[in-house]
Amino acid sequence: MGFLDHLEELRWRLVKSAAAIFIFAVLAFVYKDIIFDGIILAPQHEDFITYRAFCKIGHLLGLEDDLCFSDFNFTLQNLTMSGQLGTHMMVSAIAGIIVAFPYVFWQVWGFIRPGLKEKEQHMARGIVFWATLLFMLGILFGYYVLAPLSIQFLGTYQVSESVGNQISLDSFIDTVSSLTLYTGAVFELPIVMYFLARLGIISSAFLKKYRKHAFVVVLIIAAIITPPDIISQCIVTVPLMLLYEASIIVARRIEKNRKVEVEA
Repeated sequence: MGFLDHLEELRWRLVKSAAAIFIFAVLAFVYKDIIFDGIILAPQHEDFITYRAFCKIGHLLGLEDDLCFSDFNFTLQNLTMSGQLGTHMMVSAIAGIIVAFPYVFWQVWGFIRPGLKEKEQHMARGIVFWATLLFMLGILFGYYVLAPLSIQFLGTYQVSESVGNQISLDSFIDTVSSLTLYTGAVFELPIVMYFLARLGIISSAFLKKYRKHAFVVVLIIAAIITPPDIISQCIVTVPLMLLYEASIIVARRIEKNRKVEVEA
């Protein structure tokens, strides 16, 4: 294929991806009761599954009600005339991106794959599945862990009892959607490391060297976004460090395969 032919194929793949996102976004826009009442706004209620799970864990560990969340003393409010419509459209677009991710990634991979060697294609077999699995795990982790803990801590934090929390709708939505979407992207770390290792940009030795630095960064992030208790911080820290370790394994495997190719 010539250069213009490649551009034409890329254009159509991007059009198909955008169409998929648009279709799912429209569906999310139509079914706003499910999206907002059942999903987005659910973490503001104390009976949310994450809060109930933390409460049960606290009881099992003999911490009584230390991990039970009940003081949700904040209210949501809309501050602008078009605020709720704008929020509705933004959330629908994000929902469209999340649901259409497997198809979009499949389209992107379909454009990249023909340019790889046969061995490289074989090594990357199943990458669409793994990328989708990691992304969805990240979405679930962000929604069921990071977002609820952040909402509970930041939404109920007070410098004084005389100052109440009246949180704007767009601030609440931005917290939930950004944490969820960004965590989905962060969980793609092993996939990103795979391609960086293939390009020779990073190595397993490099990742091992800066493992302690990565651990400190993760701890700082966990301390910022979680309530001030060790259990919540561990729940956030452990999966992120596991992703980092998985990236080291991926890089090491790439280096081993490259060595075998050179010796052959």
